[in-house]
Amino acid sequence: GATREQIGAFVTEEQRRQAGRSVNRMQWGIHHGLPGRCDLSVPDMHLRLGPDLEAALDAATREWADAGGVRRLWDRDAGLWTGGDESRWLGWLDLPSAPPDLHRLDALRRGAGDAGFRHLLLLGMGGSSLASEVLGLTLSGPAGAPALHVLDSTDPAQIRRVEHALDLSRTLCVVSSKSGTTLESTLLTEYFLDRLRDLVGAAEAGARFVAITDPGSALETMAQRLRFRAVLPGVPSVGGRFSALSNFGLAPAALCGLDVRTLLARAATMADRCRPEVAAERNPGLRLGLILGVAARQGRDKVTLCLPPAIDSLGSWLEQLLAESTGKAGQGVIPVAGETVGQPMSYGSDRLFVSLQVAAEPNPEQTAAVAVLAAAGQPVVEVTLADRFDVGAEFVRWQIATAVCGAVLGVHPFDQPDVEANKLVTRDLAAAYAAAGALPPETPLAVDDALAVYADPATGTILHEAAGERAGVSGLIRAHLARLRPGDYFALLAYLDRSPACAALLRRLREEVRERYRAATSLGFGPRFLHSTGQAFKGGPNSGVFLQITCDDAADLPVPGRAYTFGVIKAAQARGDLQVLVTRRRRVLRVHLGPDVVAGLERLTSLVRAAG
Repeated sequence: GATREQIGAFVTEEQRRQAGRSVNRMQWGIHHGLPGRCDLSVPDMHLRLGPDLEAALDAATREWADAGGVRRLWDRDAGLWTGGDESRWLGWLDLPSAPPDLHRLDALRRGAGDAGFRHLLLLGMGGSSLASEVLGLTLSGPAGAPALHVLDSTDPAQIRRVEHALDLSRTLCVVSSKSGTTLESTLLTEYFLDRLRDLVGAAEAGARFVAITDPGSALETMAQRLRFRAVLPGVPSVGGRFSALSNFGLAPAALCGLDVRTLLARAATMADRCRPEVAAERNPGLRLGLILGVAARQGRDKVTLCLPPAIDSLGSWLEQLLAESTGKAGQGVIPVAGETVGQPMSYGSDRLFVSLQVAAEPNPEQTAAVAVLAAAGQPVVEVTLADRFDVGAEFVRWQIATAVCGAVLGVHPFDQPDVEANKLVTRDLAAAYAAAGALPPETPLAVDDALAVYADPATGTILHEAAGERAGVSGLIRAHLARLRPGDYFALLAYLDRSPACAALLRRLREEVRERYRAATSLGFGPRFLHSTGQAFKGGPNSGVFLQITCDDAADLPVPGRAYTFGVIKAAQARGDLQVLVTRRRRVLRVHLGPDVVAGLERLTSLVRAAG
C-alpha cells in the first residue's frame, strides 16, 4: 500500500491541520461557557468529573507517569495486565503507520467497478464487521460507488430483508472472519454461494466473493478452492475488536470508495499523540483510559455514550471494544449506547457520561442536555471531533484507552472466554438438533394470548415466591424487573430482526425501564451482541438483569447442505446464551413472542409500563 514515507507525508500535513483544529476546539468549549475543568493538556477533551474523580484521575496519571506505563504498553509488556499472553495481541499499535496494502485495495475497487458491482454485502460478526459498518454509515463515497450492506444475523426475516434490498447479480460479497470458522459467517456464505450458483452458475459464483481472514485459516483454503476474487489477509497479532485499521475495517470501506487515506492520517496523528514521548497528562488515550478505569473503581462503571446523528453508529463499535475487552473476571465497564439523554432524575450514581461531538456538525441539543447532567453533579467527559474523518483518530484513542482501562482493572483486555463458551453450547445444541430433528422440549412458566415466559428452575422458584404460585406472564415480568437494585443495569437480548420497527419499540421499552427504575439499559440484537456485549454480560460484574426475547419465525430459511434452518440455529444460539447466563448465576428471564413480532413487542412494552 502506501509507503511509510507516503503515510508520513499525509500525517505531516494532517498534523498542521490538527494544530489549528485544537485551538478551534478549545475556543468552541470556551464559547459555549462550559462549566468545569477544561483539560487544556488534552485540548479535544473537556472534563467535568467532580472533585473525587478528578483527584483520582490526577493521582492515577502521576502513578502511570512514574511507572513508565505508556512505554510499557508500547513495549508490549504483558506485566502491565495479567502477565499472560497479552504481548501477542498488540499488533494493532502498528496499524496507523503500517496500514494494509492500499494499492491492492485500489486495484480491487477498480476491478469491482469494471465488473459492474453496485452493492457490497459484508458477511461478518463483531470485530469483523462493526468498524466497516461505522465507516459505511459515517462517511460518503463517490457517486456510483457500491453501497455497503452488513449482514450479521441468523434471523431469517433479517436475512431475507437484506437480500431483497440487493440486486444480487450486481453484488460483491465480502466474507470477513479472523478465524475462518465463525459459525454465522460460514452459514451466510453457504447461503449466498448457493443463491449465486443458481443465478450465475457454479463456475462464476466464486468470483463474486472476497475473503478477509488470517493466513492459513479454513476460510482462506475454501476461498482458494472456490476461486474467490481475492483473499485479503488479517494480522495474526491483532484481535478482531482491535482490527478497525486492518483489512477487516478498511477493505470494505475502500471497496465502497471511501477515503481511507485521510482516515489513516487522522489515526496516525492520534497514535503520535499517545506515544511514550508525550507527557502523561497530555496523552489523550491514557487520560481517557484512566478516567474509565478509576471511575469504574469508584462504582461508576456504566459508561454512557452520548453521540450525535453524524457518528451515532460509532456506539456499536465502542460497545464491543469496551465490553468484550474489560468485562471478565467479575470486573469491567458496561457500555451504554443508544439511550436518549434524559433528565438528571433518570440516573443513579453509577454513570460516567462520555459525549462525543463533531465540531463541523454541532448538535446544540446534546450539548445542552449534557450540560444539565454535569450541573447536577454527574461526571462528564466531552470529546470533540473536527469532522467525520476524525473517527479514524477515535479508533486509536479508544483502543489505547481500553487497553489502559484493562490495566487499571487488572484484566486481560484481549481475550473473550465467555464468548467462546456460548459458541460451544450453540454447537452442541445444533448437533443435537441434527441428530434428533428437534431441539429439546421446553415448558413455559406462564402463557397468555401473545407471550410465553421461560426460566430455569431456580429462577422460576424465585419469581413464583415473589409473585405467587399462580402468577401469570404479567406478574412474573413484574417480579423479574423488581430484582433491579441501585447500581444494576437492565439488558434486552433480542433474537429478532434488527428492523427499524423492532428497534423503535425496544427503545421505548428501554426508556420505560430507565425512567421507572433509574437503571442503565442496554439493547443487543442476537446473535450480533454475542460477539460484543455478551462477554461483559456473562463475565463482567454480576449487576445485570436480563430479559431475553425470542420469537416464532413467520417464514424460515434453509441453510444449504445442513440439517437445520437459520431459524433453528438462531433458537439454538438463544438457548445457548440463556444457558451460559444461568451457569454464570445471572438474573435472566426469557419472553417468547409469536410470529407477529411487532404486536408481541407492543404487548410486552405495555406490561413493562404497568409493572412500574
